Amino acid sequence: MDVTDTEARLQETRVYERSNAFPDANVTGEAYARAAADPVAFWEEAARRLEWAEPWRTAHEWEPPTDGAIPAARWFVGGRLNVAVNCVDRHVEAGRGEKVALHFEGEPGDRVSVTYADLQQRVSQAANALTELGIEPGDRVVIYLPVLVETVVITLACARIGAVHSLVFGGFSAEAVRFRLEDTAAKLLVTSDGQFRRGTATEVKSTADLAAAGLPDLEHVLVLRRTGQEVPWTAGRDVWWHDIVDTASPRHEAQAFDAEHPLFIIYTSGTTGKPKGLVHTSGGYLTQASWAHWAHFDARPDDVHWCTADLAWVTAHTYEIYGPLSNGLTQVIYEGTPDAPHRERHLEIIERYGVTVYYTAPTLIRTFMTWFGSALPAGHDLSTLRLLGTVGEAINPEAWVWFRRNFGRDELPVIDTWWQSETGAAMIAPLPGVTSLKPGSASVPLPGIDVAVVDEDGAEVPPGRSGTLVVRRPWPGMARTVWGNPTRYRDAYWAAYAGKGEHGGFYVAGDGATRDADGYIWILGRLDDVVNVSGHRLSTIEIESALVAHDTVGEAGSAGVSDPVTGQAVVAFVTPSGRAEVAPSALRAQVAAAIGPVAKPKHIVVVPDLPKTRSGKIMRRLLAQLWEAEQDRRIGREPPPLGDTTSLQNPWAVDDIADVLAAAELRTS
Repeated sequence: MDVTDTEARLQETRVYERSNAFPDANVTGEAYARAAADPVAFWEEAARRLEWAEPWRTAHEWEPPTDGAIPAARWFVGGRLNVAVNCVDRHVEAGRGEKVALHFEGEPGDRVSVTYADLQQRVSQAANALTELGIEPGDRVVIYLPVLVETVVITLACARIGAVHSLVFGGFSAEAVRFRLEDTAAKLLVTSDGQFRRGTATEVKSTADLAAAGLPDLEHVLVLRRTGQEVPWTAGRDVWWHDIVDTASPRHEAQAFDAEHPLFIIYTSGTTGKPKGLVHTSGGYLTQASWAHWAHFDARPDDVHWCTADLAWVTAHTYEIYGPLSNGLTQVIYEGTPDAPHRERHLEIIERYGVTVYYTAPTLIRTFMTWFGSALPAGHDLSTLRLLGTVGEAINPEAWVWFRRNFGRDELPVIDTWWQSETGAAMIAPLPGVTSLKPGSASVPLPGIDVAVVDEDGAEVPPGRSGTLVVRRPWPGMARTVWGNPTRYRDAYWAAYAGKGEHGGFYVAGDGATRDADGYIWILGRLDDVVNVSGHRLSTIEIESALVAHDTVGEAGSAGVSDPVTGQAVVAFVTPSGRAEVAPSALRAQVAAAIGPVAKPKHIVVVPDLPKTRSGKIMRRLLAQLWEAEQDRRIGREPPPLGDTTSLQNPWAVDDIADVLAAAELRTS
């Protein structure tokens, strides 16, 4: 992405002044100065919102990435706690056991409300079942389930016994699940017989079996009956949920674990083709997840919170499991898609449960815009909403304004949050009643977070100039390492600015950004080769590897290009192998099988050659520029000049691709 060109398109002057509807907000403006004066003391205060079995001896230790060292952050050293107790038991013990923790709605229309007392019993049963299956503290459990009450239950049960969970999106392929099982050396896979998606009961167990076949560390597959379908069965390995979880004792004595005990591993795509398993720990992560949810959503005891993300994404870890439950809120979780069985399903759910906080993705907001036009369909009461939130990618200003006008009665704040799997919780977000809002900007760093936009030497760039987004000081929710590969953790996130600043290094977010004269940060896009489709970060290398695995493809280059609904779409440029004619449908099927349907290229262009540097690196950003330039020409707009091509070993490839694009119909199916 050419961040300079992107910056030129982000000319937004609308400002929505701070709302008077939050006179007694949980966090007020004084928190910024207090956190800046003593960040560690600020986070200690946040940590005291939790229940600790043993207090910490040292609040923070930091070993910077200087001289090639592996960076190491530790928070609340010596402290011990149980994450599940903080999310469930302490609310029951405080007399709030009859409060609803989860309103579940299945795609077929089945519904159940689970109180905190119910949840405590279910989590205890699952914890006992995990122990019976031989799972011990530190063991890894991969969870391959849709959005169900049981998904939350088994996740909390892992936390309760100190097992390390790794949730996998239910739409991922067998290869993607298998990689995570192998990489974590998981002892247990939790899956279902099937899942409901867009009105269809899809069998899942066979996919799980392909993922699990022959893995030496995997001991059991725990299977939840969801659709009632007949599924293949491996005796001695496979266990039904209803046989071992539902029959287990509802009482379980939880033990406390060290603050730095691993809580979960979450995978995020990288530019090397191999997903990175980011490790988050118990005390620091829960401190920031709980505080951030309480702060920028102004969480109230009577809130009904709905984060629409799939439970496998980090968004849901923090704002659908650990954040809201640690704060004792009532939540909505919904299994299905927004258009099943019709496009007003979300509106119905908000009305049915009296949702007060609605946190969703810009992709869905843009989809609503295409479905509903300038106004929502009549007949739905959304008056319970008091706050809106967005996550997953930078939201374009018009979608922000549409969301506020249609869901927020043109008066509710839109809390646009910037953060990543690596950061654990929101880093840049407005505070309700404190921060004025600018459509398209996540606003300013939260108290306790030191974010800056810097040049290649680590110096802050002037307002209006683009640069690299970095975090200059360690924070509690930060990922501690890449599972099994600490060197990759250092190289991917810390090496570029090692030794810079007073803390000996900057975390590199991988995004380009600019800061305006008011200090508001505007995200300009990825600095690496990751494509963001509907909030799902996809590695171009992974996509290209899947394409080249097809016998008709000799070479492939992929890039992210603008899409009015998904934010970015994948365009793949492929050179034929000469063995057979390239069939785009077959290539999309290949990518879906290797990675998952979300990674399928929307556009496939067959070209004679790909532009490369003299070192052999494919110029992916140049591919994206060529695509966008052709779109500009088709609407009569003069495209901006291409980036530098002097380093190419085959500059003629640029003209060849431009000619192909000019002649192509650019079909998307």
